[in-house]
Amino acid sequence: MRAVLIGATPLAVMTADALIRRNHEVVIIEKDRERIDALCEELDCGFLHGDGSKPGILREADPEQTEILFCLTNNDQTNIIASLVGRSLGFTRTVTKIENTEFEHICIELGLEDVIVPAFTIGRQLADLFDGRDLLELSSMIKDEARVFSFVARAEHAGPVDGLELPKDSRIVCLYRNGIFQLPDDDLALQSGDEILLITHGRNLEALRDHFHVPVVPQES
Repeated sequence: MRAVLIGATPLAVMTADALIRRNHEVVIIEKDRERIDALCEELDCGFLHGDGSKPGILREADPEQTEILFCLTNNDQTNIIASLVGRSLGFTRTVTKIENTEFEHICIELGLEDVIVPAFTIGRQLADLFDGRDLLELSSMIKDEARVFSFVARAEHAGPVDGLELPKDSRIVCLYRNGIFQLPDDDLALQSGDEILLITHGRNLEALRDHFHVPVVPQES
C-alpha cells in the first residue's frame, strides 16, 4: 500500500518509519530542502520538495495510487487546506492533524472525517495510566481466531444496526458517540460519526475492511 505524508514533522517521520518497516510505499512532501536532505539518510522513501497544500505538488504525489494522504505539518490551517485539496484531487482518504481543538468543528462542517488531535489522544492515555488502566489489557484478552475491528460510521451507515449487514461471527462491542462510551442495545440506531468497535472472526477482517473502506495496516512481525 502507498501513503503520502505532508510535512516532515517528528510525527510524520515516526509514522513514515513505521510504515516503511511494514513494507509500505511512502512519499513525504516537505518545503524545506535541507530537511529533505537530512532525512534521505534516515528513511528509505520518496520525497517531493514543495508546499503540500498546493494542487500541483499533490498531483505529483499520484492520488489515484495512494491509499491515505496524511496532513501532518505544524500548521492547522495548512493541514485543513491540504486535506481539502487532496480530497478534491482524488485521494481516497485524508487524515488531518490539528492542535487547536477550535478547528475540530470546522473540520466536521467541511466533511473532513479523519481528524486527529495528538494532545487529546496522549492526554487520554496518560489519564488512563494514572487511573491504573493497562493499555494492553484488551489486546492480551483477545485469543484464538477472535479479532477486534473498528471503523467510523458514515452517513450511509446511519440507522438500525441490522442495516450494517455484518458478517457471521461479528458483534458490536461498544461505540463512542461524541467521545462518550455507549453499550449497544436492541434499540440502537447508528449515527454518522459514531466510532464502532466490533469483535469478529479473523477470516472476516478483509471483508470488513472492504465494506467499511478501512485500509489495512499489517502488524510488524
